[in-house]
Amino acid sequence: MTSATTGPTTSPVVDEADFREHVERHRRELHVHCYRMLASFDEAEDAVQEALLNAWRHRDRFTGDGTVRAWLYRIATNVCLDAIRARARRPQRASTPEVSWLQPYPDTLLDELASPDDGPDAVVVARETIELAFLTALQVLPARQRAALLLRDVLDMPATATAELLGTSVPAANSALQRARATMARHLPARRAGWSAGPAPLSARERALLDRFVDAHQRGDAAAALAVAATDIRITMPPYPYVFEGIEGISTLLERAFGPDREGDWRLLPTAVNRMPAAASYLRRTGDSVFRPFKLDVLRVEDGLIAEITAFGPEPFPALGLPSELREDPVR
Repeated sequence: MTSATTGPTTSPVVDEADFREHVERHRRELHVHCYRMLASFDEAEDAVQEALLNAWRHRDRFTGDGTVRAWLYRIATNVCLDAIRARARRPQRASTPEVSWLQPYPDTLLDELASPDDGPDAVVVARETIELAFLTALQVLPARQRAALLLRDVLDMPATATAELLGTSVPAANSALQRARATMARHLPARRAGWSAGPAPLSARERALLDRFVDAHQRGDAAAALAVAATDIRITMPPYPYVFEGIEGISTLLERAFGPDREGDWRLLPTAVNRMPAAASYLRRTGDSVFRPFKLDVLRVEDGLIAEITAFGPEPFPALGLPSELREDPVR
């Protein structure tokens, strides 16, 4: 394999301030790349830190010209490949993979790359390549196939550059890409077999559906909650292996949340992660005076209904800029 540090070797820049100026501008897009590779926000942060540290250690290869971006991607990709091999983990079920290490990515951070001033960087936040369904399907791929697909189909790198970055031949890189595309097509949800090249905001329909979801949960109205759900709705709860499918399957959850034995009252705040509508839930338990962070529901919408909910714990709240507690009463 080509060394992660292989790259430009002329006119080295050794000044730390100059190095940081050139390298830091790529930190966010490198983080998104590592996030796609690893499906974990926190592990992506660790990978980027290691990649930039490796870059600094080998700064004699840094020229400050247009090749620095490709050089950094090579280092970051190899850091991720090493991490994937070291963890040796795969989704629990290949047919409907559950990725226990999956974490959400705040839209506010993706927006930093979607600015028109960022030019080509905006491609790294294309909506259909950052949604949770895409991230989950990626984790089924062997590490090098995953990297080949991201470099070619998401970052639009040419075949020769991809092969060089992966330390392999062009035919081998193309073969890995074709196998990855075939596997992704089998694992992506309906109408997600392809992916676009540009960011897309939440649609008006998605915002309206999110508002109905929030209202139903704050009023404790199980019928209203079911009315916005597809009949084959699916709920997962990373890192736990729980899966609830269909209206009958989620009725148990709604009874637990809204029934006479519920733990307390709910207050929800709309937000967005991975270019998907999401709701941050706060629970005021019986006897408590404030609503405290409880979970983050991320909604996948199809045909005007919620087709899937991925429920995370409250750990992402700080990164989303959400308050640590709420004191107002729930809407009735």
